[in-house]
Amino acid sequence: MLALLFPGQGAQSDGFLHRLPQHHAVTGTLEEASQVLDIDVLTLDTPDALRSTVAVQIGLTVAGVAITRALAEEKLLPEISAGLSVGAYAAAVSCGAIHFGDALKMVRKRAELMETAYPSGYGLAAVSGLTEHQLETLATQHADAGNQRVYVGNVNAPRQIVMAGANSALDTFIERALAAGARKAVRLAVSVPSHCELLAHATDQLVAYAEDIPFQTPQTTYIGNRGGRPLYTAEAIRDDLATNMRYTVRWFDALTVMQEMGARVLIEAPPGQVLTDIARENFPDTTALAASAFSFDKLVATARRRLSMDGL
Repeated sequence: MLALLFPGQGAQSDGFLHRLPQHHAVTGTLEEASQVLDIDVLTLDTPDALRSTVAVQIGLTVAGVAITRALAEEKLLPEISAGLSVGAYAAAVSCGAIHFGDALKMVRKRAELMETAYPSGYGLAAVSGLTEHQLETLATQHADAGNQRVYVGNVNAPRQIVMAGANSALDTFIERALAAGARKAVRLAVSVPSHCELLAHATDQLVAYAEDIPFQTPQTTYIGNRGGRPLYTAEAIRDDLATNMRYTVRWFDALTVMQEMGARVLIEAPPGQVLTDIARENFPDTTALAASAFSFDKLVATARRRLSMDGL
């Protein structure tokens, strides 16, 4: 069974839209996105543009849908779609729950709300080697010591956690985490405090905006962010997309559910391979392929071969 994985903010890199496969489905997606948003989306992956949360989130959504359509042209159709944070929007397009143009408009609104709420001074930090419980305890100690609170933003793996908060608080917390035994703790290329209560007001505004966005019952399985579980109705997916910036992303739970449902070949949409690395480390019997690491023809051939082996 094939599953598509769509990365979140932090996966972007200079020129990533220009490195998408030379495929007519990709070209068509880029043109459609440019028309919907009334911009040239190929201007969104320059170093200057990528300082903007809006540009990054739109670009990641475009890249995810472009590779999905190109794979579909090659008869590689996912039975499961899941995205981390803003990646959930491409996943919702992939499973048929929302049209691409509507997803782009909702992503733009989401990113604008996040950027307006926290134009500077906030972000994320990834901590490896400590559990969620350990980090929650450290966060409480951190706040009790008079620091601004930090929050668990993503649980990517049992000992791979992303924390959200103010820059100064995160820098101090990184020192605390390393002293407590964290293997690694680094800041991420994200300029907003995603997936925590700091975005509660922005979430309320996006929920109101989403009421006018049409959603459909998904044609294939969509795995949600907030609970890491399959969602089967249009309204459940609408709620997941509209509220996921406020709540912890349960990515490891989502990966576990995909395994339980029978997903044995995972393809991560461009531009990164963080989700691929997590899957390989925690589920070694699963084939995880980062699209950005292959030529498109080789990606298609490898996925077909692994799927045929899975069917034996």
